[in-house]
Amino acid sequence: MFRHQLELLSPARSADIGIEAVNHGADAVYIGGPDFGARANAGNAVADIARLVAHAHRFHSRIFVTLNTILRDDELEPARKLIWQLYDAGVDALIVQDMGLLELDLPPIQLHASTQTDIRTPEKARFLQDVGFSQMVLARELTLPQIRAIADQVQGATLEFFVHGALCVAYSGQCYISHAHTGRSANRGDCSQACRLPYTVSDSLGRIVAHEQHVLSLKDNNQSANLAALVDAGIRSFKIEGRYKDMGYVKNLTAHYRGLLDDLLEQRPELARASAGRCSYTFTPDPDRNFNRGSTDYFVNGRLDDIGAFDSPKHAGLPLGWVTKVTPEHFEVVLDEGVAELNNNDALTYYDLQKELVGLPINTATLIDAGRRLWRVVPKEAMASYKDLRRDTYLHRNRDMAWDRLLDKKSADRRVGLWLQLSDAADSADGLALTATDEAGVEVTATVPCAHEAPKDRARAEATLREHLGKLGGTVYALEDLSITTAQPWFVPASTLNALRRGAIDALDAARLAAHERPARAAPVEPPVLYPDDSLSYLANVYNQKARDFYARHGVKVIAAAYESHEALGEVSLMITKHCVRYSLSLCPKQAKGVTGVQGTVKAEPLTLVNGSEKLTLRFDCKPCEMHVVGRMKKSVLNQSQREEQARLAAGVPMQFYRTRPVPRAA
Repeated sequence: MFRHQLELLSPARSADIGIEAVNHGADAVYIGGPDFGARANAGNAVADIARLVAHAHRFHSRIFVTLNTILRDDELEPARKLIWQLYDAGVDALIVQDMGLLELDLPPIQLHASTQTDIRTPEKARFLQDVGFSQMVLARELTLPQIRAIADQVQGATLEFFVHGALCVAYSGQCYISHAHTGRSANRGDCSQACRLPYTVSDSLGRIVAHEQHVLSLKDNNQSANLAALVDAGIRSFKIEGRYKDMGYVKNLTAHYRGLLDDLLEQRPELARASAGRCSYTFTPDPDRNFNRGSTDYFVNGRLDDIGAFDSPKHAGLPLGWVTKVTPEHFEVVLDEGVAELNNNDALTYYDLQKELVGLPINTATLIDAGRRLWRVVPKEAMASYKDLRRDTYLHRNRDMAWDRLLDKKSADRRVGLWLQLSDAADSADGLALTATDEAGVEVTATVPCAHEAPKDRARAEATLREHLGKLGGTVYALEDLSITTAQPWFVPASTLNALRRGAIDALDAARLAAHERPARAAPVEPPVLYPDDSLSYLANVYNQKARDFYARHGVKVIAAAYESHEALGEVSLMITKHCVRYSLSLCPKQAKGVTGVQGTVKAEPLTLVNGSEKLTLRFDCKPCEMHVVGRMKKSVLNQSQREEQARLAAGVPMQFYRTRPVPRAA
């Protein structure tokens, strides 16, 4: 990818969703392979990925496969074999976290640094560029000046940034709560999402400062208003989160950001799209219609007061209207002005008196007064089951069946610009020549033998030539111009014209595929550059001997094992985050600065989080303005892991991973 190109990077849970992402304007798609992707339930067979590759390359869009978990030693060889299969399937790049992969015999496939590599500094980014990464996704917590500082140091790699979707509250790759409490490792693609749970927060004196609040749950990322600023800061790949999301989400969000980037490209002629073709849609994109927890642009423009989705981690939906009447069988609602009509099987939400979000799926909805926009709604469940639903309750709609049906159909058309020129063939025996040139300048010429027969009606003959040569409906092309430079508009049978057009299009398809260059693997700097630090803690996620060898080769002297190796058994930071609960609850000492009667009385003392039997401690590092969620691994998790190791050993398939200490015994 060239530095003047902007890339829209869309997610795909499946090959079919990836195909629709391409159809709706994605310059690139990232998708999980059959194993080792950081979304455990979003894997795809290599054959399906090959099908997606074939479709994407028609538009010079690229396919990236996520192989971004940390790997045990016994998983490295299966991973290496899979990478070769993906390369043979035509995949353009791998998104990886585990540095052990760089020590293997890999094909010349481009490598991208996953968000799990936690890139927050120019030094880290420069190191990853120098060891062979061609593209890297920066930490979502960065501000525009911090992004610009990285861009100034990284000239040989493309910088990627998440612009939409769910936000991990932790620095990516720096969250171990799931593994500590359940044995499910976020760094191995199986996060239990403890951050979305409700917690009671108490201070050092035991006073409750928040009761049953989702204080670690964030709103969703939305950088729609910041794309130009991100371009100026050095971002060139704009990534939509969502490899677990459905088809409608990917269609809608891809179309939304495609439109915004196209508008930006029109204003900035020095920039260009990273793939070919323009899209048209049967719907108007609207990101608010998809699952979201409210929106924030997070830290791009500095720390903000309102980034949390503390009331609920669920999707409330779009504003709908007010309840006017409740009966034992149904209720009535007046829709707000401009709200589309209700449908059977829509889903509504409201907040009960405890501010818990309640879902209310509709069985039937009937318009009873068009002038007042008054509807009678019979819900799926008995009215008595809907707690606190009463007159003057405000409703939202989080599923609109009319919208869903619209996106269930074909909803986009992507076409590559095409210029055709009909001329007399240089060799008179060939008759006519048709030259086809696409928007990227790929050009082919097809010929067909035919007699040069003068027409009886020149205007009608020319119209016939244009009609049959312009029939491109079953192709990926949109005719921009057709020039006829023959001596005169010859009379040519329709069958001959159709054969000529098909020959030119087939030749152009082949030439375009041949012109698609798979991006090259970047060569690492020699001799090996030094890693920015000479020691690594469990936070570096070193889980195999090859990863340990990689860091040693780059000058690291002390290399601790990954948290999943079960050597950090005491109280440690299970999550490091830029989100600050004290700040969100207006308990930050910096907020109290200068406030008479308050300044000096508010201190960044630890807080305690409790959810059921789970207890965590919040500690605050005010200099970098970071929060650490501190806890320890459950004994049950450790014992279960040891039993699994012993069972595999007994079965003759030992589990092998990097350790710095002797193997412990099961309790």
